[in-house]
Amino acid sequence: MKNCIRAAVIGVITAFMVTAAFAEDPGAHIYKYKCAMCHGDDGLASTPTAKAMKTPPFDSKVSDAERIAITKNGKDKMPAYAAKLTGAEIKDVVAYIRTLEKK
Repeated sequence: MKNCIRAAVIGVITAFMVTAAFAEDPGAHIYKYKCAMCHGDDGLASTPTAKAMKTPPFDSKVSDAERIAITKNGKDKMPAYAAKLTGAEIKDVVAYIRTLEKK
């Protein structure tokens, strides 16, 4: 009986942990795995990779439309992501980048 209760408690805790992991902002998740390596977690481009590639920090003067086009088509050393991300995913990433600019 105690083993059944213990197993049930572990199952509930695991379910909460998995749910919390999937609750992350989709733009934040994509940014973390596709963008942060060069742009940094904070968007300031202060990582060694960013410095080596001379990646500029995000500029709030760049419009969402421009940022979407850059993400789709690439620019300078940044590769194009049109074949790797959907239009909705790119919009999610751009929306997340806007939150970095406000910090």
